[in-house]
Amino acid sequence: MNKRTEIRLAGEGGQGMILAGIILAEAAAIYDGKQATQTQSYGPEARGGASRAEVVISDDEIDHPEVLSADVVLALSQEAYKKFAKTIHAGGLLIIDADRVEVPADFAGVKVPVARIAQETTGKAITANTVALGLLVGLTGVVSRDAIEKAVTARAPKGTEEMNRKALQAGFEAAEQVKALTV
Repeated sequence: MNKRTEIRLAGEGGQGMILAGIILAEAAAIYDGKQATQTQSYGPEARGGASRAEVVISDDEIDHPEVLSADVVLALSQEAYKKFAKTIHAGGLLIIDADRVEVPADFAGVKVPVARIAQETTGKAITANTVALGLLVGLTGVVSRDAIEKAVTARAPKGTEEMNRKALQAGFEAAEQVKALTV
């Protein structure tokens, strides 16, 4: 049976959502031997404007490369939440940055302070995309932890590999905390 997982990563330009999408697709295709496609979109403002990456991961051939009905939406900005929260199918997983996205009282997703965890873990808010990848993989298992670590390390600028591994581990730990609260 074909297991197709559709993921939308969204935020502001400069938050690294497009790079996160590329890394996630590489983890699936290169390190886990799955099929993967990755598409991206960003506003003309680039840094500060809306951006999104879409990743489709499947055990079998992918017949349509874009997200049709998201299984997972990760929103790291208010605008991303407003635009994409409603694109998730019933029973899907919605993850938001708790410090950057205001949600209604009846919000039924996962709230984690992604950027704050990045800042506290590495001293650099720019690693929020890596924390987010650890969180997403830790919650979904869409790719193996080994695959995402290899993909993050391969894409990390020279000299930042250890910092990115720490950010990824912080995301895994945040996922474990979320799972512990929902048991």
